Amino acid sequence: MFWQKEIETMEVSKLRKFQLDCINKQIALAKKSEHYKDKLSKIGELKSLEEVTKLPFTTKQDLRDSFPYGCLVTDLKNVVRMHSSSGTTGNPTVVFHTKEDLANWANISARSMYCAGARDTDIFQNTMGYGLFSGGLGFHYGGERLGMMTIPVGPGNSKRQLWFMKTFKTTVVHILPSYALRLSNTVKELGIDVKKDLYLKIFFIGAEPHSEAMRRKIEELYGVKAYNSYGLSEISGPGIAFECPYQAGLHIWEDYVYPEIVDPKTFEPLPDGQEGELVLTTLQRQAMPLMRYRTKDLTKIISEPCKCGRTHRRIARITARTDDMMIINGVNIFPIQIEKTIMGIPEAGKNYVIELFDHNCMDKLRVKIEINNDTFKGTLKDLEKLQDRLVSELKQELDVTPVVQFVEAGSLPVTEGKAKRVIDLRAKK
Repeated sequence: MFWQKEIETMEVSKLRKFQLDCINKQIALAKKSEHYKDKLSKIGELKSLEEVTKLPFTTKQDLRDSFPYGCLVTDLKNVVRMHSSSGTTGNPTVVFHTKEDLANWANISARSMYCAGARDTDIFQNTMGYGLFSGGLGFHYGGERLGMMTIPVGPGNSKRQLWFMKTFKTTVVHILPSYALRLSNTVKELGIDVKKDLYLKIFFIGAEPHSEAMRRKIEELYGVKAYNSYGLSEISGPGIAFECPYQAGLHIWEDYVYPEIVDPKTFEPLPDGQEGELVLTTLQRQAMPLMRYRTKDLTKIISEPCKCGRTHRRIARITARTDDMMIINGVNIFPIQIEKTIMGIPEAGKNYVIELFDHNCMDKLRVKIEINNDTFKGTLKDLEKLQDRLVSELKQELDVTPVVQFVEAGSLPVTEGKAKRVIDLRAKK
């Protein structure tokens, strides 16, 4: 049930004292960096966790501005690993790790996987990308730390993925939710019976926004339990928070990070239970501690006790990112709202793309959806009814009337890694 019971069930008052001690040590370390030395010069030892609000926020732009070594607090000879974001234009964000950082990361990843039911008798297949992207290696070392036989197959090549699953009797898989849905097409193509031919029990899904409907669809397709994971490369990678078998939120490992929720507009702290932007302060980082890092992920903290017995608070599944928001003629829309609606209509396909475009000086929203040939067997009139239904339900959800366009199954572009769901075709204003 527990990977480290003494930590996972620590008395809350002791956990809060531990966090305060760790934050003060992290402040002392951070003062050694070029980025924080002036920002923290007037900050002394904190006397309570309420004083964390005295610390400055850190943003992704701060990390870019500090490129390459501005946030590093130790000699390079102590650094054994660097990860980097795929960035947009300009400098990427880079994150450095000491041996101790990597050991802690492997430990919380193993703790997360164990929390969801993985054991050293399982066979673990990791379909995520390796390299500068932290998702693959984070789970890889967690799987090995837990003691599972780990297959570092990496992304893509669906027939090969299924061959490994079948041949080595894979039971646990780490996979992008969008790829899990695409892989199911190859399962059908090869005539594989997931119950008779495969041995799957657990899917770990994350790294891209997905709805609860998509999670349940994955469980239905493969006959598994799919667990949400949360992480971000700036803190370490996957393993920051994870679901237990009760799936009532993700336990955020409070011996590793100190979480806050702030209003994304005013940046004022919000109480537990109220949704806002998740802000994280590292507690045990040795190469690159971060103070109040703004994740831009919208969630809330669940402080009520969990039935599993863990005392670390939980976060609700991420509803959206503040920077995923689309503005259509003044209306704020998140892509996950569209996905939720599409997934609720079985006749519609699983793959879709959202296009934003201009028409008569107005913003327009077009949703291209692949037709599910397995469930839709109707006439042209039936297709028009399905289209009208989607337009109606999307309008009700979004307060915007979209254009819905059906395309043939398999015709939308497939990208390796995170699915690119939104394409902005509007002229720059």
